[in-house]
Amino acid sequence: MTSQSSGWEATELGAARLTAWLLTLVHNREYGDLAQLRRATAGTSASIRAGWYAPDQDNQTSREIYEQVAFLFAVYHRGVGRPTQGFGSFGTAARRIGRPGGRGPDDPGATRLVDRIVASRRIPWRHLQHGIARLRACEQQPPSWTDLVADLERWNDRKARIAYNWAVDFHAPYDTGRKSTQKGSST
Repeated sequence: MTSQSSGWEATELGAARLTAWLLTLVHNREYGDLAQLRRATAGTSASIRAGWYAPDQDNQTSREIYEQVAFLFAVYHRGVGRPTQGFGSFGTAARRIGRPGGRGPDDPGATRLVDRIVASRRIPWRHLQHGIARLRACEQQPPSWTDLVADLERWNDRKARIAYNWAVDFHAPYDTGRKSTQKGSST
C-alpha cells in the first residue's frame, strides 16, 4: 500500500466520521451546535470539533475543508428534523436544482452556478453555499457529505479532475451519472 492510498483511505474515514457526527447532531436535536456551525466566523467550538475529523491536523487547508463542509451541512439542515447524508457528487446534486420540468441543465441559474464552480481554481466556498441553499429551497437532496469532503480534499489534484467530473455529472443523462446511485437516503 502506498502512502498516497493510505492518505486517501484516511480522508475517506475522516469524511465518513464527520458525516456521522453531523447526522447525530440533527438526530439528537443539538440545535446549539448546529447554530454554531452556521456562524460565518470560524472558531466556534462546534467548527473546531468538525476540524478534528481531518486526518492531517497539521494541514490547515484540510481542517478548513472539514469545517466548511460542516458549515454547509448546518446551512442545509437549518430547521430540518430528519438528517440526510445526501447522495452523489455536487454535480449530481446540482442536477436537482430548479423547478419541476426545468431542473439541472434545463435551469439557467443551476447551469450558471455549476459553470462558476467548475471554473474556479480555488475551492469556491460561496458558490457551494449558494448551491446548498438552492437545494434546500428546492427541497432536494444534498450531495453526499462524505463524498463532498473527499472531493474537496482533492480539488487541486489535476489527476482527480474533480471540477471536470462534477461538470460531467451535472450534464449527464439522469440514468448514467457517475455517482448517481443513492448511497444513502435519509436516516
